[in-house]
Amino acid sequence: SSRFNWSELTPLGLWGRTLGLQTENSQFLLEGMPFRIFGGSVHYFRVPREYWEDRMLKMKACGLNTLTTYVPWNLHEKERGKFDFSGNLDLEAFLSLAAKNGLWVILRPGPYICSEWDLGGLPSWLLQDPEMQLRTTYKGFTEAVDAYFDHLMPVVVPLQARGPIIAVQVENEYGSYAKDPNYMSCVKMALLKRGIVELLMTSDNKNGLSFGLVEGALATVNFQKLEPGLLKYLDTVQRDQPKMVMEYWTGWFDNWGGPHYVFDADEMVNTVASILKTGASINLYMFHGGTNFGFMNGALEADEYKSDVTSYDYDAVLTEAGDYTSKFFKLRQLFSMIIGQPLPLPPMIESKASYGAILLHQYISLWDVLPSLLQPIKSEFPVNMENLHLNDSSGQSYGYVLYETVIFGGGQLHTRDHVRDRAQVFVNTVYVGELDYSTVELSIPEGQGFRQLRLLVENRGRVNYGLALNEQRKGLIGDVFLNKTPLRNFKIYSLEMKPAFMKSLQHVAGWSSVPDYFVGPAFFRGRLWIEQQPQDTFLKLQASPGFGLGWEKGVVFVNGQNLGRYWKIGPQETLYLPGPWLRRGGNEIVIFEERTAGRIIQSVDIPYLGRTQYVD
Repeated sequence: SSRFNWSELTPLGLWGRTLGLQTENSQFLLEGMPFRIFGGSVHYFRVPREYWEDRMLKMKACGLNTLTTYVPWNLHEKERGKFDFSGNLDLEAFLSLAAKNGLWVILRPGPYICSEWDLGGLPSWLLQDPEMQLRTTYKGFTEAVDAYFDHLMPVVVPLQARGPIIAVQVENEYGSYAKDPNYMSCVKMALLKRGIVELLMTSDNKNGLSFGLVEGALATVNFQKLEPGLLKYLDTVQRDQPKMVMEYWTGWFDNWGGPHYVFDADEMVNTVASILKTGASINLYMFHGGTNFGFMNGALEADEYKSDVTSYDYDAVLTEAGDYTSKFFKLRQLFSMIIGQPLPLPPMIESKASYGAILLHQYISLWDVLPSLLQPIKSEFPVNMENLHLNDSSGQSYGYVLYETVIFGGGQLHTRDHVRDRAQVFVNTVYVGELDYSTVELSIPEGQGFRQLRLLVENRGRVNYGLALNEQRKGLIGDVFLNKTPLRNFKIYSLEMKPAFMKSLQHVAGWSSVPDYFVGPAFFRGRLWIEQQPQDTFLKLQASPGFGLGWEKGVVFVNGQNLGRYWKIGPQETLYLPGPWLRRGGNEIVIFEERTAGRIIQSVDIPYLGRTQYVD
């Protein structure tokens, strides 16, 4: 087999290149030399910045030459018109680090990215417009994309010929959406007129391939199982072009209530070998999945709504914490045979810490937090979270909303399926049940006089794939009825749990020691004391012997950082806590628990993502 010596073809070695990546006679040329893309996906927004370089060194050690990343619009423009490219969102630093470590880059700026990420990366404030048509040439959408690209493109345009970017993907799997025949060329023009000059690509699964094309972009395909003739199928949509698998799925993602999916390592490596044997290029999705920190996980809507778990381990080539798997070593062997020269040594593994039991000794009930920390919005009608007048009129994007109203007497509460996605119902402070997609009715007990009816509604994550993107408003999206009368005159509290709120929560009066028996919703706090240099660890929320009930469902914050959601239905049982987010000395742990709290959480050195099931 022909040996590829790409040691000269590195971003820094070709500083100021002129030709870039081109296609000719079914192969890629880079600066005029035959080139194959051996790529892997790593998303900077899913990996702590301190570990970016470690993951890149591991890509090089595996034999890869290209890093692929999405760009999440909903993190870079959390509020309309306010842009953030700092800290963990410093895209320029991430791409420059890739160049420094000898990796080319395929950039996938969307604006829609799918990726098991809330609303496929689209900002929720787009949904304030009741007529919004996402991923079309609808004026309200294209104007927002233009404003975003006006800020994003100046960051990445200089990193083309003078840097690592060799290709840019136009949108993402549009063939599976395909609602507007003019949309793809509109996105393409938005890129070109802002100075994108590198090779353009599209990516689709087989069924969407012919609907996702745009003139002037190379079509690529996404899959896990190599069906006979699948790569040849690319020839039916474009002639004499190199073949590229943009997403070769190395594993799969998990939903709450389901199993932890795994994909057999040997089957994966054999399929990669078969793809490479045809001369095709490949990108491993994911090389390293990382974590859906905070409230950013997406969801699936097939027959029913299912939200994605916090971990994005994906059973990928590296684990959620960046450790090697058997997939890594098998792929390394395969790539080194093809490349025909020694690969760099894999970096040493970072050891993990087990800090033991952490006692959460204090709590404050949500009902005690309300008057002091949160100003309610008064509204005659229920308002969905995106349309609440908050955050410089960008609305609320994530987290919880509490709807309060006064009732007289009891009866049948009916949601008419207007709860998104899950509501706990309280009369005054007494829990009476929950409402979601499958439970739309609840009996409210009779009582004397006027009482407060409270609905604490959680946005569990917006659907990120499929045809229902325009319907992803959260909270109460319409009327809720008591005995066939629509409820009116609400006090609405926004519980987005942003850093400023979490900070003021620490100083609020009313924290007290946890009683023997307690029912949430409430915040709990404790301290993790660390003597040495902090290391990665995993937090396990489980029932503790002698403490009765365990943690049920909620969110964990460490030193103000939102690690993400836990839920006892699984599969995921441990939350990844990166060492760089810890400090020597005292570390503040705050847990928002919706129902029943444990008393302790465990810091362990091994993750547990749930009982496994092979992807079929």
